[in-house]
Amino acid sequence: MVNFFTIIFYQPILNLLIFLYNVVPGSDLAIAIILLTIIIKLILYPLSKQSIKGQKSLQEIQPKMEEVKKKYANDREKMGKEMMQLYKDHKVNPLSSCFPLLLQLPFLIAVFHVFRNGFNSKVLDLIYPFISTPETVTSIIELSQPNWYLALLAGAAQFWQAKMMMVKKPEVQSKGSKDEGMAAIMNKQMVYFMPLITVFIGLTLPGGVTLYLFVVTILTALQQKIMFKSSDSNSGDNNNHKNISSKEGSVEGEIVK
Repeated sequence: MVNFFTIIFYQPILNLLIFLYNVVPGSDLAIAIILLTIIIKLILYPLSKQSIKGQKSLQEIQPKMEEVKKKYANDREKMGKEMMQLYKDHKVNPLSSCFPLLLQLPFLIAVFHVFRNGFNSKVLDLIYPFISTPETVTSIIELSQPNWYLALLAGAAQFWQAKMMMVKKPEVQSKGSKDEGMAAIMNKQMVYFMPLITVFIGLTLPGGVTLYLFVVTILTALQQKIMFKSSDSNSGDNNNHKNISSKEGSVEGEIVK
């Protein structure tokens, strides 16, 4: 199992990083990590896209989920059936946001091992023959030890991403407004809690891993922004089309009269 992980994930990522380090101007490890993160993000783009759509869909139906939980609090079987029906009605797969993230986890673990093991002679023996092995690996910033300002940047990026994911509170609440309020409070807590966890984790990891987390979070947030903007634009076009159709129907009705 260890050999499988090394051959499929660890060794390719190590070699790609060293290749990028060799070709970037100035041979700087930080720049190589940024480029490596962009390449991995492009490879995992379809999975990331599916995960973002799944998270957004679950957030949007959160108030209705809370209503179902309250209504059938004493009947777990009925609650489960109603939840499945809710997912079906809104075409939401509760696993669609989690499964793609799990598939991305081996890449993060491999990056962690690359920086945990460092670039000693034993590690560099894993470099493919067609890639030049550098005598030393250097960077303008410290990446082998925990880096506090990279941890803060990663936390700030996580806050931006989580803030973007929040669903706007509806102006007119339903009968389950109390549950909607509780869901909103929980969402707000997660917005602040997750960045703090990211900062804490970043302070315990090598700076290279934290830089990877920071860049991948920024790229994910930008991807979210583009996807949400495109979704809002499509929704606006659909609404305009419905309004035009409604007006045309009204005009036709007036002519018939």
